[in-house]
Amino acid sequence: MTQHLIVFPVVLPLIAGILLLYQRQGLVRYKRWVSVVATVLLLLVSMVLITKAADDEITYYALGDWQPPFGIALVLDRLSALMLLVTSILAIGAVIFACAGDDEKGSNFHGLFQWQLMGINGAFLTGDLFNLFVFFEVLLLASYALLLHGGGKARIQASVHYVVLNLAGSSLFLIAVGILYGATGTLNMADMAQRLGDLPAEREGLVTAGALMLLVVFGLKAAILPLYFWLPRAYASAPAPVAALFAIMTKVGIYAILRVYSLIFSDQAGNLAALEQPWVWWLGLATLAIAGISVLAARDLRLLVAYLVLVSVGTLLVGIGMRTPQAVSALLYYLIHTTLITGGLFLLAEMIGLQRGKTGTRLVRGRPMVQGNGLVLMFFIGAIAVAGLPPLSGALGKALMLNAAEGSQQLWLWPLLLLAGLSSLIALSRAGSTLFWRSHRGSASGKILPRQQWFAVIWLMSAAPLMVIFAGPVSEYTQATAAQLADPQPMIQTLLHDAGDTP
Repeated sequence: MTQHLIVFPVVLPLIAGILLLYQRQGLVRYKRWVSVVATVLLLLVSMVLITKAADDEITYYALGDWQPPFGIALVLDRLSALMLLVTSILAIGAVIFACAGDDEKGSNFHGLFQWQLMGINGAFLTGDLFNLFVFFEVLLLASYALLLHGGGKARIQASVHYVVLNLAGSSLFLIAVGILYGATGTLNMADMAQRLGDLPAEREGLVTAGALMLLVVFGLKAAILPLYFWLPRAYASAPAPVAALFAIMTKVGIYAILRVYSLIFSDQAGNLAALEQPWVWWLGLATLAIAGISVLAARDLRLLVAYLVLVSVGTLLVGIGMRTPQAVSALLYYLIHTTLITGGLFLLAEMIGLQRGKTGTRLVRGRPMVQGNGLVLMFFIGAIAVAGLPPLSGALGKALMLNAAEGSQQLWLWPLLLLAGLSSLIALSRAGSTLFWRSHRGSASGKILPRQQWFAVIWLMSAAPLMVIFAGPVSEYTQATAAQLADPQPMIQTLLHDAGDTP
């Protein structure tokens, strides 16, 4: 039974999505129960899989029993297991928050939500470049509809840019995959990594072009400068539970860069090794710098959180650009922190907007909030965590990242990362004072917030102290994951030599 668990993160949301979309006119309570139960089961499966991966065993599932490199293989290692767990934790918070009423503002929310989870999980598990493209398309198609959930002019405008840019990225992805397949004769990532070592010199130009095209595609998904301009408005206008789930979307691009370039274009690729390193390093620094300035210009709480996502993207990309096991370990710790905390902040922004009535999430003076004490406590925790102040996880994540910088890297990373943190702190302090301290005129406004919303925010915000309390085990896991990524031979051995070269 355990060997089939690898396929569950894809099959489980697929079946749940079919059941939910088949009963389109079904009871709201039925849809909520199916969606929540499926997401909780996904969390349980992810916990089993991360326990399995923690033994440093790399396993795969050959769909249809067609063995790699010919068949479709889902691969489980430390990195994929970690990403599955983070996704399932985030998804539980988002889906429970949606059950408070956001899911009724449009049709088919829960079915599309499950299918987006299927695409995200498939992208984390696939060992094949073409199927990475397929799962990208699945998650993007679901995200197009979820972004428009509930309608509205702002959402339609933001979705147009989001759809057009991602369609262009998908076309470029397909072209890049075709170029790499034509040059290497394979789509399996482990097999491609092995073949690059013996690649004829006349084909190196083609592979380089395909690799850099993939970097553009992944950079678009991750929202790297100058490809991030679609993200702030799209995330700020999306429904709160959708925006929270979107916190993992940029991490899909980060994951793809880590996976593809650490496996296929590793040190054994000769002249093609580390093609992405200079590009990711400098563009990551630029993303961090521009995002740090942009948070100061935000005049809406949702938009501010969206720019904080970009600050985290720049930080993660810089970690990839350093290309050392220590940096990868630091960025993985920071990735867990920033995904869950920014997801929680999107949900919290919606709760604050509901309590402020017509003023919404705009950073202007409004009436006091009925449940202001609880909201200010959650905002205070989220602000400290995301800005990187002690004693919460953001401070530890940034300290690990700063400590990973070596030589001249310190001259660039230290001032930019610290200034971005200072900008975030200033922006959040101004937002908090406007929302809570200057909101003193008139009587308290807003309805009592549902328990589901409080649970969802507390569920995600609790990651900030818990990641400090359990910093030892979490750091040990991320360090082992970085070491596993630095040595691609075990994965190649598992997928090719252990499986055999014939189906």
